[in-house]
Amino acid sequence: MSTTSPIARTVFRTLLVPHSRARRPRKQRRGAAVVFGVFLIAGLLIMSAVAVDFGRINVSRSEIKRTADAAAMSGAWELFDSAVAGQSPTLAQSNVTHSASNFASKNRVASNTPTLDEQSDVEIGYYDLGSGVLDVANSDYNAVRVHVRQTEDAGSAISLFFGAVTGRHEQSLQARSTAALFKKIGGFHRPRKSGETLNILPIALDLETWEKVVAKQTDDDMGFVNGQVTNSGDGYYECSLYPTGTGSPGNRGTVDIGSANNSTSDLRRQILHGISQQDMIDLGKPLAFDSNHELELNGDTGISAGIKAELAQIIGQPRIIPIFTTVQGNGNNAMYTIVRFEGIRILDVKLTGPMNKKHVTIQPAPTVAHYSIVEEEITESEFLFTPVMLVE
Repeated sequence: MSTTSPIARTVFRTLLVPHSRARRPRKQRRGAAVVFGVFLIAGLLIMSAVAVDFGRINVSRSEIKRTADAAAMSGAWELFDSAVAGQSPTLAQSNVTHSASNFASKNRVASNTPTLDEQSDVEIGYYDLGSGVLDVANSDYNAVRVHVRQTEDAGSAISLFFGAVTGRHEQSLQARSTAALFKKIGGFHRPRKSGETLNILPIALDLETWEKVVAKQTDDDMGFVNGQVTNSGDGYYECSLYPTGTGSPGNRGTVDIGSANNSTSDLRRQILHGISQQDMIDLGKPLAFDSNHELELNGDTGISAGIKAELAQIIGQPRIIPIFTTVQGNGNNAMYTIVRFEGIRILDVKLTGPMNKKHVTIQPAPTVAHYSIVEEEITESEFLFTPVMLVE
């Protein structure tokens, strides 16, 4: 039987067991958790709202830039189509602005259809690649600049989902793009794929004759209208690609763009299908102008009736020809100094009978030069264009 008194036991427990803090009532603890949870949920909602609207702004920014790019490129391609059709600068400008506006309307920015003010949102002019300046006063058009605006001032700002939460109901966005095509072509890159070719004819024309054609000092007895050769003029003057006096006995203007001993079968293939990747390799040097803006190409012995059928097959189709200033040597030893490339189409071919009856009649034709090299310091081609490219 224990002899410890109740008082002693109480003192003993007090010494051994530390005092615990007074606990809050359970209801008070639940109320504090609820308040904390409300603040936490509100914070998460605000952060989510900001993230969603920020994402919408970023997506819309990409969409508005894409719209400006598409509108500018469509307008620049319309410039090329206007050149093919021989349209006046005024008509070309009208067609370009309409095309750019039409393409802009086919895109969506934050589920809205952008509209362009054709008077202020579409600019046409000459773009200088060196300075990066678009000269809208120059009617030798080669570029289109498009502004796409979704702004509060225009009443077309991007609406945000959580304006009531963030206090920001709209976001103004705008984008500008410039697309251009150039005529300062200094040569050609090798096609990247084995099946791709360059539509260059292996037949050169002298610069003097070409300049007479451009100056309209030759004949305009034929034309090319609605995909057909006609016996009436169309504003593009003609000349004979062959026979012309090259100054080289035994050579009539054919050049080797490939191996030095191109056969008739090689010429046939190149006339029909263009210059291949292997031809560029066999050439053994770049098909591009040097620091003097010249390119030396070896000559062939001439044009024979063996390629008549191939030339006739491409009547009306755009092709590229080299333009030369001088030729030295004879026959296969002839060396042509090429200073320019130009766009042409063949209108008529006759390679049989007396020499004075033979001809390959051509006229200038606006032509796109794929894989072309743009070089700022050279003379512009008259009818040869790079593909459309975005420059800003």
